[in-house]
Amino acid sequence: QVQLVESGGGLVQSGGSLRLSCAASGGTFSTYTMGWFRQAPGKEREFVATISWSGDDTHYADSVKGRFTISRDKAKNTVYLQMNWLKPDDTAVYYCAAAPGFLIRTTRGAYDYWGQGTQVTVSS
Repeated sequence: QVQLVESGGGLVQSGGSLRLSCAASGGTFSTYTMGWFRQAPGKEREFVATISWSGDDTHYADSVKGRFTISRDKAKNTVYLQMNWLKPDDTAVYYCAAAPGFLIRTTRGAYDYWGQGTQVTVSS
């Protein structure tokens, strides 16, 4: 059973930056594909970014490409989401997720484990 705990959310002005962290425990972190999703009020949870078990492969939603960067530190069992040039449309609860296997995943159903989420609010 994998446990995921996100941190790093908060309130930031438009154009600012935040770095989210997701600490994993209870499983073999290096064998999981990791992903970030977000859910804005009244909207469905949507894919943001994913990184393969090796860290060599990444994929981003078009809406964040060029602004967000996903990375992982296997020694710390932690995955990060660096968010730059934030916009009000990025306001959402951000969730970390883990999927068993070695390939990058972009669909919610591929992920078995989820964190509790961290709020990101971008003011205009």
